[in-house]
Amino acid sequence: MRIMAIDYGDARTGVAISDLTGTMTGFTAVIQSRREEEVLSQLVQLISQRQIEELVVGFPRNMDGSEGPRAELYRSFAQKLEEASGLPVRLWDERRTTIEAHNILHESGKRMKAHKKNVDAVAASLILEGYLIRKRMETVENGPQD
Repeated sequence: MRIMAIDYGDARTGVAISDLTGTMTGFTAVIQSRREEEVLSQLVQLISQRQIEELVVGFPRNMDGSEGPRAELYRSFAQKLEEASGLPVRLWDERRTTIEAHNILHESGKRMKAHKKNVDAVAASLILEGYLIRKRMETVENGPQD
């Protein structure tokens, strides 16, 4: 089962797609657009091409767990993605993913200017990684589902 995680943003949207087994990130991309319609169109195209079965969208929360100021925008985007793709969308807490993505890129030796090109894809990978870990934990806790 391929799973797509999305780090939706104002200027760029990061995308991470799991491998066929749904256990790790296998593909990343960045959609360079400020237009919601264009982002949705490119996501639907990727969903079809990569045979995605599950969608996860990063959801902004404050450090205390309350919804961030952009929560309604992201909830609306997730609803439009669900309608456009025909797949249910799960909102996933994205606290600190962008900060962690910058740290990962910095530690790998990337210059700050180069971060812009990759930070959204890395953030999407972190969202996907967290979601996949949670799914594995639920499988262990509940047993395998037939």
